[in-house]
Amino acid sequence: MYKIILGLIVLTLASCNQKAKEISKEEKASYLMKGDSISTHAQKILLANVSQSITNSGVTGAIDFCNLNAMPLTDSVSSIYTASIQRLSDKNRNPNNAIQEESDWKAWEEIKLLMANKDIQEKHIIQQNGDNIYYYKPIVLGMPTCLSCHGQIDIDISSETYNNILSKYPKDKAIGYHLGELRGMWKIKI
Repeated sequence: MYKIILGLIVLTLASCNQKAKEISKEEKASYLMKGDSISTHAQKILLANVSQSITNSGVTGAIDFCNLNAMPLTDSVSSIYTASIQRLSDKNRNPNNAIQEESDWKAWEEIKLLMANKDIQEKHIIQQNGDNIYYYKPIVLGMPTCLSCHGQIDIDISSETYNNILSKYPKDKAIGYHLGELRGMWKIKI
C-alpha cells in the first residue's frame, strides 16, 4: 500500500513539471481563425444592439443599455462558442474591463506595436499560457457614432451624455478618443 501511494505521489509530481506542448503553425492558424470568428460575432451583436438602443433612446439611453446589457450580451456569445470572452482596455469604462493580468498587459503592448506598424496587416495574436490558448484582437474606434460616448467632452460627447456616463461609471477612463484609435482588445480563451 505504501509503495502504491508513493508511486502516485511521484507520478503526480512528474506530471506537474511537464511543460505544455507548443502549438504548431497549423494549430495557430486555426486558433486565429476561430478567435477572429468569435470576436467578429461578438462585435456585431454589441454594435447592432447599441445602434438599436441609440435609435430607440438616443445616445444617453444607450449608456443605460450598455450598463445593463453589454456584459450579458458578451456572455451569451461566450456560451454559443463555449469560450471565455472579455473586452479589455487600459482606459476602461467598466471596471471589469480593466487590464489586470501580466499576460494581458503583455498582449496589450504587443497589440499597440502591431497597430503602430502600418506594414503589418494581421493585428491579432495568439498567446499560449500553459495548456490555455488566448486570442487577442484590437478594438478600434471605427464609427463616428462611437465618439458620442468615447470622444472629446463638449466636442463629441454632450454634457447630458457625459453626466449619465459618470452616474453609471464614476471612474470612467474611456473618453478622449479620435476615430481610428485603439480603444481596447478582445481576449478570448479558446
